[in-house]
Amino acid sequence: MIEIQKLYLLVPLAPLVGFIFAGLLGRLIGTTWSHRITIAMMFVCLAASIIIFIDVANGNLYNGTVYTWMTTGTTYLEIGFLIDKLSATMMVVVSFVSLMVHIYTIGYMKGDPGYQRFFSYISLFTFAMLVLVMSNNFLQLFFGWEAVGLVSYLLIGFWYTRPTAIYANLKAFLVNRVGDFGFLLGIGLVLIHFGSLDYATVFDKAPQIASQSIEIVPGLPWMLVSVICILLFIGAMGKSAQFPLHVWLPDSMEGPTPISALIHAATMVTAGIFMVARMSPLFELSDTALTVMLVIGSITTLFMALVAIVQNDIKRVVAYSTLSQLGYMTVALGVSAYSIGIFHLMTHAFFKAVLFLGAGSVIIAMHHEQDMRKMGGLKKYMPVTYLTMFIAGLANIGFPGLSGFFSKDSIIEAVHFSSIPGSGFAYFCVLTTVFVTAFYTFRMLFMTFHGRPRMDEHTKEHLHESPWVVTLPLIILVIPAIGAGWFIETMLFGDYFGDSIQVSSQHDAVVKLGAQFHGIWGMISHSLTTLPFWFLVGGIFIAWYFYMVRTDMPGRIKQIFKPIYNVLEHKYYIDELYSWLFAGGARGLGRGFWKFGDVKIIDGFFVNGSARVVVWAAALVRQFQSGYIYHYAFTMIVGVFVLLSFWLY
Repeated sequence: MIEIQKLYLLVPLAPLVGFIFAGLLGRLIGTTWSHRITIAMMFVCLAASIIIFIDVANGNLYNGTVYTWMTTGTTYLEIGFLIDKLSATMMVVVSFVSLMVHIYTIGYMKGDPGYQRFFSYISLFTFAMLVLVMSNNFLQLFFGWEAVGLVSYLLIGFWYTRPTAIYANLKAFLVNRVGDFGFLLGIGLVLIHFGSLDYATVFDKAPQIASQSIEIVPGLPWMLVSVICILLFIGAMGKSAQFPLHVWLPDSMEGPTPISALIHAATMVTAGIFMVARMSPLFELSDTALTVMLVIGSITTLFMALVAIVQNDIKRVVAYSTLSQLGYMTVALGVSAYSIGIFHLMTHAFFKAVLFLGAGSVIIAMHHEQDMRKMGGLKKYMPVTYLTMFIAGLANIGFPGLSGFFSKDSIIEAVHFSSIPGSGFAYFCVLTTVFVTAFYTFRMLFMTFHGRPRMDEHTKEHLHESPWVVTLPLIILVIPAIGAGWFIETMLFGDYFGDSIQVSSQHDAVVKLGAQFHGIWGMISHSLTTLPFWFLVGGIFIAWYFYMVRTDMPGRIKQIFKPIYNVLEHKYYIDELYSWLFAGGARGLGRGFWKFGDVKIIDGFFVNGSARVVVWAAALVRQFQSGYIYHYAFTMIVGVFVLLSFWLY
């Protein structure tokens, strides 16, 4: 057991060592050794994660403190590990995807002046994410939470000479601070009312405070557990880019493509999903919090998918697809199907990483052109990229037999069986999104790989498949994108997660779903008669008809539905609203403080006003300092009169 505990430390420390070598010693060791060391450390991290996963599968769980760094009263601030099925699964997913991204980066970032710096950043990001998923207390969770936010800021703005990149990373940082403020308030309430930040202690005491209330506004009591859960979920809304805190993620595509796969597919954006699943003993005590999650997730799922329809930037299509899929995961959490949410997190990590990395492969071939309107016909030039992206696209839309099918269909059915308020609205959203997802995914594939080439002759002459360091991660990642969903029976209907996830008896959507499950082949064959499958087929057909047969139709529809198109193109004008309300409001408030508070009150009244009072008083006093004795006598008489008046009256 002692030896396995050393591996617990090795998992996060290995990428940290890679960061130190590439970041601090990068210029000394050069580009080649920078990527060799960081990739070697990621191999170590993945190997250790797999060994730990096997050990946990054999029933060896761990929850212990590594280091106590502060004691205040009866509260201990600790660094520790909670190693169970939930954290072990996340460790394998994070380390595996991160390793593939490290290898891919060799080809994508070749020749970039910040080559070593990029490898150091992604290694540091992996360290922060592993600290987050392995934590056994809220403090360490928050440390990892903020660390991934900080490194994502550095990665999104990696090309810091681009104004758009600077705007994007600042936007990501500020929006996440909004969510993190709510998250911090939630942790503060946990500390106040539970007296501890340790998961086990908090979860054990949770039923005792289930009936307690708190008055945020005097006279308006709220259930304490609902307030805590909603505040924690606000943190998840920021990190996992849920409406209305989603605006940062599409703009973050300004960063290099490898970080899109790492941050926006498998790791940072799923931190919120993981956190809520970890906090299931708390969320199960509040139907209000579950309903909030369900509604927010439903809105994100459908409305972000609709925006993806009008995007022409290949990376932004995948970015809005990620937003929609994160909405699916949040919906699963909202109906207490935490295991299905984590299952979809895992399958999504693989096929979405392929889509992001595949998009990066296309961008390399197109000499960093990202507009799909200038692509077309790439299938014959890039067969490996095309095949892997095609399979990942099928997984993304939930085609029967592929990984996305098992997790996405399970979410839809869980919502169908749920009785939590808002589940009817959620069912409509997730069902409709199936059609929309199929349409925008195949729109992207048809515009990029099929039809006539639309690029310039120079680009066309130099088109070729990406090097092996780019295509190898695609090939490796597409394997779990195909097969990871086949573990559905183990992960969802067995006792896979054990006590890691707790679900109350009245929230029995997964139990009802399990009663309807008749094996993998039964699920596949049954799906062929259900609405999601036919919605999926309909989306593919319409995309084929619009972009392969009647290529004039999208333009005509755009003109007919111009107002709707403008709304989607401007992303529901949420960015404009935030710019007007918050940015404009802040500027207006600052201008008011400046012109009224500073100029009129501080400068005008206190500074200039006091000077004018001194001048006036001096002018008045000067009248009595004339040098004539009768003036002094008169002043004395007036003074005596005033004093007598005060004394007598």
